[in-house]
Amino acid sequence: MSVGRRRALTYRCVDRPGMCLLLGAAGVGKTLLVKRLQKLSSRDGKGDLGEAPPTRPTVGTNLTDIVAHRKITIRELGGCVSPIWPSYYGNCHSLLFVMDASNPTQLSASCMQLLGLLSAQELAEASVLILFNKIDLPCYMTVEEIKSLMRLPDIIACAKQNITTVEISARDGTGLATVLLWLQDQHRCSS
Repeated sequence: MSVGRRRALTYRCVDRPGMCLLLGAAGVGKTLLVKRLQKLSSRDGKGDLGEAPPTRPTVGTNLTDIVAHRKITIRELGGCVSPIWPSYYGNCHSLLFVMDASNPTQLSASCMQLLGLLSAQELAEASVLILFNKIDLPCYMTVEEIKSLMRLPDIIACAKQNITTVEISARDGTGLATVLLWLQDQHRCSS
């Protein structure tokens, strides 16, 4: 490599095949989501999740293993490091993209992030689950409102990926069993 030329690093998940990436803007609830999914998977999708655990903003990356018929490793990348997200796209089998359904001012930035993800060649084969989080808050937008504002049906129609949407509350557990089932389905045949 010559001086003055930089080569992009792509982190391949050789020891963790079928990696699931968890992405979204800062403050959308990614860390709480992954903690709740881990707890839910340890209970086979049943039972009370209890009080929401405390969380801190993720500055870099967190790896979390959940067991949903097989071990699935979720790599959470902090929203503040979105410029380096592409370094982690290699060998991504599925993608969880979280949006804050209670924050309309963040919607356009999240939409731009989503468009960037869907246009990335390395993610062309990844299945995508868009999660509209924080539906437990009184000021949340419905999925219909968000889809209309983002023109999400048009985005989905043009995307190469298989895209699914779910409304959730990481805090109270609403919709998390659906997310766990989706992960099971996506990682059933990955090796």
